[in-house]
Amino acid sequence: MSTEPTGERLTELRQEFAAIDTDGDGYITERELGERFPGLPAEAIGSLNRDGDSDGDGRFSFEEFVRLVARD
Repeated sequence: MSTEPTGERLTELRQEFAAIDTDGDGYITERELGERFPGLPAEAIGSLNRDGDSDGDGRFSFEEFVRLVARD
C-alpha cells in the first residue's frame, strides 16, 4: 500500500513547501528553514538534512520534502 499523499493533502504540502521556499526556486535551503522557523536549533536542521536530503545536494526538492513529512 502506498503512503504517498494524494488529493487535498498533496495540495496542502505544496502550499507549505511554497511558503518555506521563499525565493521560489523549487528547493528549500537551510537558510529558508532558518528564516521560516527561527527557533529551530542548528542541530535540528542538520538532522533534517541527514534524514531528508536523499541526493545530498544540501537542499530539499518538493519530492524530498513530501517523503520527509509523510513518514510515519
